[in-house]
Amino acid sequence: MTTTIALLQAGGVEGLIFNFLPIIAIVGIFYFMVIAPANKQRRKTQEMLAALKKGDRVVTSGGIYGTIQGVESDIVHLKIAENVKVRVLRSAIVNTISGDSSAD
Repeated sequence: MTTTIALLQAGGVEGLIFNFLPIIAIVGIFYFMVIAPANKQRRKTQEMLAALKKGDRVVTSGGIYGTIQGVESDIVHLKIAENVKVRVLRSAIVNTISGDSSAD
């Protein structure tokens, strides 16, 4: 009860709200500038990984360009040069490439 009386004497509930308002504003700004864009990017990447199919041209996290020759559950078979195929994790694919430029 003494804390209630102290709150009322120090400016009441309004004073308490105004003290927490900057913290609430910082959390809101942090959410809209950091968390929301990161969630959007993660969803976009997951959709891209789920849509991989044979013939797609991709780039791995190691910077290797290749063409998908086959897709298993978590493994992607990439053709990176003539008679050179590698197996990489699906999660190692960072981007798909569109266009006619020949990278492999």
